[in-house]
Amino acid sequence: MNSGPVPTATIYCEGNFSQIDGKTANGLVRHSQAYRIASVIDSTLDGRDSGEVLGEIANGIPVLANLAMAAALHKDLPDTLIYGMAPSNGKLSAKDRSVVLDAIAYGMNIVSGLHEYLGDDPEIAAAAKSFDVTIRDIRKPRASKDMRLFDGSVAEVEAIRIAVLGTDCAIGKRTTATVLAKALNARGIKTVLVGTGQTGLMQGAKYGIAMDAVPPQFCCGELERVVVAAWEGERPDVILIEGQGALSHPAFCTSAFILRGCQPHAVILQHAPKRSHRCDFPDMAMPVPKSEISLIEAFADTKVIGVTINHEGMNLPDVDTAIRVYSHDLGLPVTDALLCPAENLVSMVLSAYPKLSALPVVAA
Repeated sequence: MNSGPVPTATIYCEGNFSQIDGKTANGLVRHSQAYRIASVIDSTLDGRDSGEVLGEIANGIPVLANLAMAAALHKDLPDTLIYGMAPSNGKLSAKDRSVVLDAIAYGMNIVSGLHEYLGDDPEIAAAAKSFDVTIRDIRKPRASKDMRLFDGSVAEVEAIRIAVLGTDCAIGKRTTATVLAKALNARGIKTVLVGTGQTGLMQGAKYGIAMDAVPPQFCCGELERVVVAAWEGERPDVILIEGQGALSHPAFCTSAFILRGCQPHAVILQHAPKRSHRCDFPDMAMPVPKSEISLIEAFADTKVIGVTINHEGMNLPDVDTAIRVYSHDLGLPVTDALLCPAENLVSMVLSAYPKLSALPVVAA
């Protein structure tokens, strides 16, 4: 990231804000170093505060009906339109295309995490050139000639490596990792978060790759590359690696590449107790944490050191009960990254690695 002014952005998330397919927008509203989020576009929630929509405190970021309202509301039009959805097909709809073209006509840069690269689209690229704006395709990987294979150099990384995995996709792994990274740094435990998906990179992760856009042959090596770069560039005490998908999920292989590529010393597992089936797979039941933990520990030379709860569909008593039951049944610390104190997450790590508690505490 450069040291200049942080660009402003409006997030387009029509019909999906606070929903699973709106996870990119949800994450950016909660945390963004790369952009100052000015508004969210979703006509179904027009007039609401985005923080309150997410079930959190008001944040002053309004949800608006359309791009024209965003242009009228903000004294200075936001620099960027971020496509804030993650549709299962990874492609742009005809309606969304018109919004992107309208934003370009307003003079806004475009940021997209779709598998369909907007910069390669003749119509969109021509419009961007005409209005002198940029298109940033987050998921576009490095050229194949520049990709590298796994070579084992991650073994030379002395930082404790912790992967935040889950029992499903879109379950809160990145949010938990972000909260934990902030809390550890506040305790004087130098921590770097390595992003592995589009949202983390949009949020401003200094180190990361969009794993699901990398050819399988290079996934482990490319992740190893950025983990080694994070170690060499920062010399942190802890490196957190954002998870993707779930190791047990037959539609995704990314968790396997993450476990192989970063060789984590430990794993924190995110689970949604009230989620009955996998995202976008109504006939595929969710696994229980115990089975996922067994699979992870059989697949890789690592250990699960705690479980975190995604409280979708749950009230506070439900969360308290889930924490108590899982903690008893699994013999592990359990918490909710958003509803419980962040110190609970820190304690989870310190319980597994007590030597970290001896580090000097500095101001956040």
